[in-house]
Amino acid sequence: MSRKLADYFYDLPEELIAQTPIYPRDTSRLMVLNKNSGQIDHRIFTDIVQYLDQGDLLVVNDTKVIPARLHGVKAASGGKVEILLLRPVKQGVWESLVRPARRLKIGDKLQFGDGVLQSEIVAELPEGIRHIRFADNPDEDFESIIDRIGEMPLPPYIKEKLSDKDRYQTVYAQKRGSAAAPTAGLHFTPELLKAIEVQGVNIARLTLHVGIGTFRPVQVENIAKHQMHSEFYHVDPSTASLLNQTRIKGKRIIAVGTTSVRALESLPLENGRFLEASGFTDKFIYPGYKFQAVDGLITNFHLPKSSLLMLVSALAGRENILNAYHAAVQERYRFFSFGDAMLLI
Repeated sequence: MSRKLADYFYDLPEELIAQTPIYPRDTSRLMVLNKNSGQIDHRIFTDIVQYLDQGDLLVVNDTKVIPARLHGVKAASGGKVEILLLRPVKQGVWESLVRPARRLKIGDKLQFGDGVLQSEIVAELPEGIRHIRFADNPDEDFESIIDRIGEMPLPPYIKEKLSDKDRYQTVYAQKRGSAAAPTAGLHFTPELLKAIEVQGVNIARLTLHVGIGTFRPVQVENIAKHQMHSEFYHVDPSTASLLNQTRIKGKRIIAVGTTSVRALESLPLENGRFLEASGFTDKFIYPGYKFQAVDGLITNFHLPKSSLLMLVSALAGRENILNAYHAAVQERYRFFSFGDAMLLI
């Protein structure tokens, strides 16, 4: 198993980076990769039902993306600023990624939405992160203001404007708090989820709020030294119970998205049983990792040298993954957030 960053690189033509979502959601392509043999099948996403068995458990992340990108100005100079809300630190204070970071210091006052939202930087952290305190607005609550003036925080490789905000949400999104979508779930429609349930497959929910780690590439040559940013997750008693029932029956736990994997693999175990949990996880999964929960994964195609590419390599083998990615390039699959899907089974 390789820990060299260079061993997680592949060539990707820029034109294969999907700029817009597919309509309908479930008509994207699906590459099915047998994680043991390396065999590849080319299908359509609705064919996913053919690979799920009665009694299997599909685990989805019900986090909801907030329109977390805000454009504003420095109150003193009028200079343009952009921030990305990452997570609330305490009442009225948000950890945020800011630009231009070198010009934004403690004490600087910022305005957004033509002054409807006033704020002040109260802490300066590395890597362009700041803690920003937002003043109360007597006329409108913070959440409503963000919904009105904020933009969906699309990744930097997507250049086209998103016409429909809901297209960067899963159909089961419920718990507000993410700075990016759990994109593997974007392929599901209510009708497809119903068809999966009719087949006798159980569906469980958990929550992991996607944070800054999504936007940070691995930069250390020895990947084992990479440090993930922590993200909040919650797994309730009903989901823990379904996980345990699935294990007892000898059926498979299939995660929808790498975010679901990280939450599931962060769960505490007691006498071999999964426990409910809430907290923060910075779990970094790379080849050599022994999975405790996940048997299969539905995911998208990930960036070269990314922690997500390392996670799927841990599950299916680095050579199998790189061979599959090479085949995806040859077959002109669409890559990244709005791209096509993979099933590792």
